[in-house]
Amino acid sequence: MRAVAYRTAGPIEAEAALSDVEVPEPAMGDRDLLVEVRAVSVNPVDTKVRRKVSPAAGEFKILGWDAAGTVVGTGTGVQNFKVGDNVYYAGDLNRQGTNAERHAVDERVVGRMPRSIDFAHAAALPLTAITAWEALFDRLNVNLPIAGASNSILVIGGAGGVSSIAIQLARQLTHLHVIATASNDASREWTKGMGAHAVVDHSRPLAGEVRRLGLAAPDYVFGTTQTAMHLSEIAELIAPQGRLVVIDDPPVLDINPFKRKSVSVHWEFMFTRTMHQTADIDAQGKLLNEVSRLVDEGKIRPTMGSNFGSINAENLKRAHACIESGRTRGKIVLAGFGA
Repeated sequence: MRAVAYRTAGPIEAEAALSDVEVPEPAMGDRDLLVEVRAVSVNPVDTKVRRKVSPAAGEFKILGWDAAGTVVGTGTGVQNFKVGDNVYYAGDLNRQGTNAERHAVDERVVGRMPRSIDFAHAAALPLTAITAWEALFDRLNVNLPIAGASNSILVIGGAGGVSSIAIQLARQLTHLHVIATASNDASREWTKGMGAHAVVDHSRPLAGEVRRLGLAAPDYVFGTTQTAMHLSEIAELIAPQGRLVVIDDPPVLDINPFKRKSVSVHWEFMFTRTMHQTADIDAQGKLLNEVSRLVDEGKIRPTMGSNFGSINAENLKRAHACIESGRTRGKIVLAGFGA
């Protein structure tokens, strides 16, 4: 089958950073679905793995975790899906990725694709929706109010893929006042379109920007990008007994400044459940089904920012370079295999 892969980790500028290749079909486990991949999206994790992780000698590494497609085969233990079902999911970091014509995935982390959107728009959703949902409800526990606080959340990097979903989930499923950050007109408009009540400029000191709104200190802060740069400002602006969740990769995370406010600090890594095969691994499939319902009811808007065309090495190289520029809004999607 056709796939896009590499043999040696390195920069996207390298000639063999990503190549169009032929590989065998994936091996199937008892709980696996075999999915004909119809569309994928690209995430920062794709670029990080490509730069740092080389496969075993002589083997290919296939990237890609977000996918939308159609079930064409099932393992002997599959319980929830059948051939012909349209599905979407974010996969497993320990397995080969979705940049291939067919892909094997554990059914427990798979959701039924929203009926009201196409494969390309569906592929933009899974990884960011899982990350945003787990950050809000499993890590920040936003449905457990903080006594005496402002009932608000600050989302840093409001135009990014995860933030675009987090803002919408917070608006639809909580009573939080949502403040998001953006630093240019296009990003501000995108962020407002996702439903943020207010937008502040993260190129300026964040504590002053939040105070300028005349609001009480936010109970929750969702750090999606440049956490190390903003850490001292977060410590200043967050409410006492507040909660911070981080999803990016700061080289050092010094949480001492949060002690005086008894702020709790949480990591969110959406691959934890699949990587460690946790007892609640099926929570990801369940939440994707709930996101599908919200999309079909018109309560959640898909977050595709750009469609880069067919799934091939040339287009994926372009997508990786765009992700690494740090200037994307929403998600980059590719749909269908072609030249």
